Amino acid sequence: MDLIDLVVNYAVPFLIILSVVVFVHEYGHYWVARRNGVRVEVFSIGFGRELFGFNDSHGTRWKFSLIPLGGYVKMLGDADATSALPDPSTAWQEESFPAKRVWQRMAIVAAGPAANFLFAIVVLSVLFVASGRPFTPAVVGEVQPESPAAAAGLEPGDRIAAVDGQAIDSFESLQAAVRDLAEVPLEFTVDRDGANFTVTVVPALREIEDRFGNVHRVGLVGISRTGIEFRRSNPAYAVFEATAETGRMIGATLKALGEMVVGTRGTDELGGPLRIAQMSGTIAKDGLVPAIWFTAILSINLGLINLFPIPMLDGGHLVLYSIEAVIGRPLGERTQEMAFRVGLAMVLTLMVFATWNDLVQLNVVKFVTGLIS
Repeated sequence: MDLIDLVVNYAVPFLIILSVVVFVHEYGHYWVARRNGVRVEVFSIGFGRELFGFNDSHGTRWKFSLIPLGGYVKMLGDADATSALPDPSTAWQEESFPAKRVWQRMAIVAAGPAANFLFAIVVLSVLFVASGRPFTPAVVGEVQPESPAAAAGLEPGDRIAAVDGQAIDSFESLQAAVRDLAEVPLEFTVDRDGANFTVTVVPALREIEDRFGNVHRVGLVGISRTGIEFRRSNPAYAVFEATAETGRMIGATLKALGEMVVGTRGTDELGGPLRIAQMSGTIAKDGLVPAIWFTAILSINLGLINLFPIPMLDGGHLVLYSIEAVIGRPLGERTQEMAFRVGLAMVLTLMVFATWNDLVQLNVVKFVTGLIS
């Protein structure tokens, strides 16, 4: 693949998708800041040197910057774009961010992640109404020979109604029910030609590779699906479904991160900009609807990550403002400065680790090692 193909097929979709979710996040900060009487000096997509931009009637400089890996909103009274410390020369002004009450600052900070979640709910709602929600009945298509399903006596056409008493309404929910329970006996409730019975199935531990090259250790029973359907929702119910789907994605992400922390799940799934670019390009080739789905998923993840209680992120700001609300005064400038230095170190370490994972996953490290040896 030449350079032009890389740019067109991967870089362009990546920049468009990332710019959309970053804009949504920063606009959440901007919108609530403006509603609370804070003057926003800069709204930037990207970091570093400005490429182009314009000034609006409120004095805000809207711009695109050279390094397109994020963005920021700089408000009056901020010493820098992180809002870590106040600028003594402007922090006293009525329209400055530091001059606002603590609950107003908390609302402004929380508005970024909230905008990402709301954006995802709106996008998913529209998709559920317009194109439908992917749905696969929990019906056995084929049974692999010598698989756990074959050993349990499952046959094509069987409908899986429940696993260990938990109702199963789709093939996806069946996969979710067994993927983390490899080598654990499970009781399947099966509907065969209108008659219900139960069988014991023990999912086998297998390593599978997804379309992006990620390897996962999961429990499999050895059955295939019958086919994917798309079920459209009415507008009112679509909002409910989209909200539930957003909550499910948040829960699944937190569960996966928790498993990484305790060591029951590998950290090779953590990806950085290169992995996102690869996924953006691959999914964009499938069409507009999958690309919109991916944008909503990325928006949810961006909102969730920013809520982590790490200084430099929105969650870290919220922790500091919560302490301020409890003790009745801001923490000392030295304490805040040290907190944000620690937060910066944590964020940079995570970025380096994720980028290393990207290089390994994309075989860049193997290629370079081969050249050296």
